[in-house]
Amino acid sequence: MAKTYHDADADLSLIQAKKVAIIGYGSQGHAHALNLKDSGVDVRVGLRADSANVARARAAGLVVGTVAEVSKWADVIMNLTPDQTAAKVYHEDIAPNMKPNVTLMFAHGFNIRFRTITPPATVDVSLVAPKAPGHRVREVFTEGGGVPALVAVEQDASGTALALALSYAKGIGGTRAGVLQTTFTEETETDLFGEQAVLCGGVSALIKAGFETLVEAGYQPEIAYFECCHELKLIVDLINRGGLQYMRHSISDTAEWGDYIAGPRVITKEVKASMKGLLNDIQDGSFAKRFIEENETGRKEFARYRAAEASHPLETVGAELRAGMTFLDPVKVVDGAVVKA
Repeated sequence: MAKTYHDADADLSLIQAKKVAIIGYGSQGHAHALNLKDSGVDVRVGLRADSANVARARAAGLVVGTVAEVSKWADVIMNLTPDQTAAKVYHEDIAPNMKPNVTLMFAHGFNIRFRTITPPATVDVSLVAPKAPGHRVREVFTEGGGVPALVAVEQDASGTALALALSYAKGIGGTRAGVLQTTFTEETETDLFGEQAVLCGGVSALIKAGFETLVEAGYQPEIAYFECCHELKLIVDLINRGGLQYMRHSISDTAEWGDYIAGPRVITKEVKASMKGLLNDIQDGSFAKRFIEENETGRKEFARYRAAEASHPLETVGAELRAGMTFLDPVKVVDGAVVKA
């Protein structure tokens, strides 16, 4: 069983005594910076001078500087830039400016696990990874709660890396819900696998396959959308609250019976074998290598996939239906920006 830490296991004064640089002000960056600030921590945000987020961070009451500037200032540097840019930011702006005994922190282990970043032996390297999108990390914190998080130490030069990481986790609210101890390798490999096999790749493909099956059989696409996509959230909310057993308790006997007899017909031994293949690609570095190469060569395949998926009938039908469901506060993505639907 994983070792779990709570508020009583973490000393908030440790992180309050440090100068903390948050690199990036996206989903996780804004939540970490604001939660730490509210917890009494001296925080500065590192951004490109031309970043659109500079004004946003300053409007929230945060001190903003370039990545190089805040890296020189900080005792703790949390790199919350995307996986595909984190190494470049580190090598160009963080590494040449950071203190010899700084603590380097991450919210995902990708660049440490696949060695695009190899910090010097004199620094602590740790991970605090909230298990929720950044807007929920912030939202739940302001409500007095917290979301669960993972903590790991890759390099403990000081001998106190875990204690400081737990203090940081407490500062963003993680210990209110529980912080599980892991390793950079375990966090990275399980996170990538979960995204690919279940949460994103698996679910997206399952939704599309169900939608296409009904439409190809002559059913209306609007009905297919409701049955294979819209209602998924209702089921996931039940699972999230009480597991599969609570979900099955809450649905009809007809649906529960269908769950038992149909699930194994859809998720077969062959599907599970494919999942093992995905995991092997993650573990041996094949996925990381392909992803890094894609980003270094112009992201043409990435763009092709994105454009093709955006034009799928599921998306066009769904957008029309969601526009009429104001209770959802529907949005859409236009030229990479999120706008009201």
